[in-house]
Amino acid sequence: MIALIIFIFIFGYIGITLEHPLKMDKTVPALLMAAIMWALLAVGFHQGWFNVIDAHENVFSFLGGQKEHAEEGFTNLLLHHLGKTAEILVFLIGAMTIVEIIDLHRGFDVLKSWIKTKSKKKLLWIVAIIGFILSAIIDNLTATIVLITLLRKLIVNRKDRLWYAGLIVIAANAGGAWSPIGDVTTTMLWIGKRVSAAHLVERLVLPSIVSMVIPTFIATLLPAFKGNVEVDINDYDEEDQALLSSRTMLFLGLGMIVSVPIFKTLTHLPPYIGMMLALGVVWLVSEYIHPEEDFTEERKHLYSAHQALSRIEMSSILFFLGILMAVAALETLVYGSVMVDGAEMQVGTLRYLAEMLNSAIPNQSIVIFILGILSAIIDNVPLVAASMGMYNLPMDDTIWHLIAYAAGTGGSMLIIGSAAGVAAMGMEKIDFIWYLKKITWLAVIGFAVGFVLLLFMESI
Repeated sequence: MIALIIFIFIFGYIGITLEHPLKMDKTVPALLMAAIMWALLAVGFHQGWFNVIDAHENVFSFLGGQKEHAEEGFTNLLLHHLGKTAEILVFLIGAMTIVEIIDLHRGFDVLKSWIKTKSKKKLLWIVAIIGFILSAIIDNLTATIVLITLLRKLIVNRKDRLWYAGLIVIAANAGGAWSPIGDVTTTMLWIGKRVSAAHLVERLVLPSIVSMVIPTFIATLLPAFKGNVEVDINDYDEEDQALLSSRTMLFLGLGMIVSVPIFKTLTHLPPYIGMMLALGVVWLVSEYIHPEEDFTEERKHLYSAHQALSRIEMSSILFFLGILMAVAALETLVYGSVMVDGAEMQVGTLRYLAEMLNSAIPNQSIVIFILGILSAIIDNVPLVAASMGMYNLPMDDTIWHLIAYAAGTGGSMLIIGSAAGVAAMGMEKIDFIWYLKKITWLAVIGFAVGFVLLLFMESI
């Protein structure tokens, strides 16, 4: 039964990675494997085929003579993992809704007025820097979508646009890695109390800047970024593009998202409470603001939060639900025993895997570096979720900072390695092989240099 549960996870994971060849949304295998794994876990536990373990290393056995206690332990385990997963999902739903409200009010069109250069090099630096900063505030996926939408208006030539899109993916992933709200994986680590917002920013901001700046600088030396692009300045006249409410909603929305870590620091409440407050404030203002001169009640629905909610990708939310609960099942399943402080102790599957990896590769930094490379091949969300179950280390330990950096920036090495890359691939129809030839080597250099810098910073 244990082998079957692990097989279901591997089989489902393959289904997720083969999303495009199978022409099947990755949410489907994620939900199926989570439900099937927990079903098998429940059946096996009640039959006494294996034990389960909670986050405090309490082992529950149905054959131990205290069936009511074991049953209560299993129920609480499921509720605990659902609660931790729900914290992340509520946070993401709030952030995504705020971003959609800003977009409905054309708040991101305000950014167009900042870009009026014709130089390819200057344009690259501008979009890379904006992508880096924006992804740290609204997340790397949304920042990529916003900037590629902007590029379509700026650059007519698709071949030129592909190069910019590739560098935007690198910049957005780098920007998301150092912010607790910039990437799903850093959000998971933050909400899971593996890292604090202050230490995450302090330790990762410089390596993240390096992983963005080096590839961008090297790219400016390439022939693709020589010369000028034709930019029609009239297309970016803010008065023509923006609404009366654009600036207000842009700065209010971004400001409220940035206030979430501050709210957590002041109140010590979970981040999703702060995000609920932020969404409530933005929603309140959106109810009464007037986007147009002759604003009528009939047009109010076009800019409402209800409209923003309808534009959220619920499939992404359900994917995170499925994958996080599937990983939680592996974390819960007792696989074997390890020696801890001279005593033998039962551990979950992921913790057992971590012990085996540490035995095979004594240097944890190398293990995390490999994790970064793997995050370019397979989704970084389950990788980080798995690592959170593998290591039982205190908050702000070096390992958590390395994991946050590796999972956040490692995905840039392949176009399918991150949410930002997949979004760019879909919007611009970027070919996998083209990205592999043109962009991957730039991302590898940036990732490696940033990782070495982070190791040096942690050592001192």
